[in-house]
Amino acid sequence: MIQRLFRIVPFVLAGAAGGLMTLLFLPDHQAFQHSNETSVQLVNVGTERNAASQDFVFAAAAAMPTVVHIKVSESDERAQKRFKQEQQRNPWGFMDEDFFFGFPQQRQRIQRLEGSGSGVIFSDDGYIVTNNHVVEFADRFTVTLYDKTTYEANLIGTDPKTDLAVLKIKATGLPVLDFGDSDKAQIGEWVMAVGNPFDLTSTVTAGIISAKGRDIDIIHTKDAIEAFIQTDAAVNPGNSGGALVNIHGELLGINTAIATKTGYFSGYSFAIPVNMVRGIAEDIISYGYYQRGKMGLSLVELDGSMSKDLDLPVSQGLIIKELEEGGAAELAGLKPFDVITEANGRAVKNAPDLMEQVGRTKPGDSIELNVLREGKYSHITIRMR
Repeated sequence: MIQRLFRIVPFVLAGAAGGLMTLLFLPDHQAFQHSNETSVQLVNVGTERNAASQDFVFAAAAAMPTVVHIKVSESDERAQKRFKQEQQRNPWGFMDEDFFFGFPQQRQRIQRLEGSGSGVIFSDDGYIVTNNHVVEFADRFTVTLYDKTTYEANLIGTDPKTDLAVLKIKATGLPVLDFGDSDKAQIGEWVMAVGNPFDLTSTVTAGIISAKGRDIDIIHTKDAIEAFIQTDAAVNPGNSGGALVNIHGELLGINTAIATKTGYFSGYSFAIPVNMVRGIAEDIISYGYYQRGKMGLSLVELDGSMSKDLDLPVSQGLIIKELEEGGAAELAGLKPFDVITEANGRAVKNAPDLMEQVGRTKPGDSIELNVLREGKYSHITIRMR
């Protein structure tokens, strides 16, 4: 019975995204995009927090100076290299019609990609966190602060598997948001998105947390980790890399994607949780890349039907399907058909719940699992490899 079930249950590392909406990264670049920044004046706003207030005056005053506008572009050399690669892939697409009359001419202009997005000041000495998809096509980066000071930036490193990147500008004494605890953020909690949609600098929108641990299958790389905070705060192209902030003015996440039929905000947006962002950004700053811990297993999400068929006392969790020989999970004593119900003291209801915990680890770090095996629970420590 069990073997038959696993043959019909698809291997998954993440939950399926539902609905009819198209899930997109915020489209932050296009060929020959030219944008004129809206002038933004530094305004003196009172920052004394009123604990009884449920509006965003305090949070906005704290957050706006920490969110930057990022312009990105290709150099001529990079654009030419990309053009040649595209030409090799599709040579007929670049041939002028005169070729067929004996005059092979290429009238195709080499278009330099340009775009813009947002970023959040991560440290007061000039490190800035943004999305990988904002910067991945470019090699020139210009950062404009809230007070309109402009800097050329260097790309320190990226982590495509979580869609994060870090830039560096030569500046000190920059404003930085306090970090919130995205694990403790609650569904229904008020949040605020700060960014530069359509190059409208320092735009603030508000909504609530609609869901947590969302996997929307938007990062198309091997071993991608998606455990987004879903909100209904309006974000649009240009918001990518901006801040998701709670009413206390604490950073909860980095805005990344929207669910849309049109390419513009249609009701839901998604942010990378700050608890994941911190570890990844710190590694990129220290090493230029993120050192990711690996468990060495494949999983199947448990549901009510499977629970009944397998006669299990739980209906949510992750069933271990296979173990990598010599991997961290096997060395820790895990076995096929074990059911993972908790990770680091937090309930594991689906794959993103576990992947978020894994995404914060480095080789050598440990994860504490609560595992159901043959009707009995046990705690197992996995040392990541």
